[in-house]
Amino acid sequence: MIKGKRKKKMIALCILGIIVFVLAIDFIVVRNEALDRFAGYEAKAKSIESSYGKISYIDEGSGETFLVIHGITGGYDQGFDVLSGRTDDYRVIAPSRFGYPGSDMPDDATVDMQVEASIELLDNLGIDKTFVVATSAGGTIAQRFALMYPERCKGLVLYCSGYPAAEQPTKPATGMAGPPSALCNDFAMWLISPLFKPIMGMDRSVIKQIMPMKERKAGIVFDGDVVNKDHTNHYENYDLKNIKVPVLIIHSEDDKLANPEKAKYWSNEIPGCTSVFFSGGGHLMAGNDEQINDLLDEFVEKNK
Repeated sequence: MIKGKRKKKMIALCILGIIVFVLAIDFIVVRNEALDRFAGYEAKAKSIESSYGKISYIDEGSGETFLVIHGITGGYDQGFDVLSGRTDDYRVIAPSRFGYPGSDMPDDATVDMQVEASIELLDNLGIDKTFVVATSAGGTIAQRFALMYPERCKGLVLYCSGYPAAEQPTKPATGMAGPPSALCNDFAMWLISPLFKPIMGMDRSVIKQIMPMKERKAGIVFDGDVVNKDHTNHYENYDLKNIKVPVLIIHSEDDKLANPEKAKYWSNEIPGCTSVFFSGGGHLMAGNDEQINDLLDEFVEKNK
């Protein structure tokens, strides 16, 4: 009887060991692939010194200029990916926002400070006026950019971005509106990556685009604590009916992270806004690349 129990225990331990080994190998492989990917972008990055510290960015392509404002867990790599296939047609400038790869995190940072930093980058590059495209949490920055500096913005493109509520909220936003600091490391994010699909509608493979987390942690915390709550806590700054530049809204009906109903509301309130809502694709609008490229080209041709 005792020998039988020991044998079962040994078998269970062996199975557990195999599982742990397989998971460890998966983590190492995924992380190494992610680091190799990031290294390719890191080699392209340039930087300037601004009033808010160092700003790192990728600047490639030729044609009409696009300033890309990335979302949470992003950086110049994810920003560049938004239009990486269009560098034959457009000049793509993709900076890392505050606290993201290669960019400093100034003390007491605000959304408006991030806009000012973007203006300094454009000034440094000798760009007087540009199209602005934003994804996800980057939409908050881009909306303020268009409201604060309409003379510097040829047009605003919002990809599955966040929006303010139709009416002013009665309570301030509290807590962390994003991943908590404790999850901002490679292992923790890899561990929960199987939940990406059911919770966020994204394939698990997206994990390779957000590692290394160490390079993004400060920016993620800033987004969760400030940027993602700014529509609520500074609602008066986001009357999008006052936007004076052309706007193109592109959103997915099944987006689990950025409310499509808010996007629909503002698509009817922003003067002269053009909007397209895909039936599928989720927060990343997967599978709609060809249509998105056509919409972008039409928008640029109309407003350049």
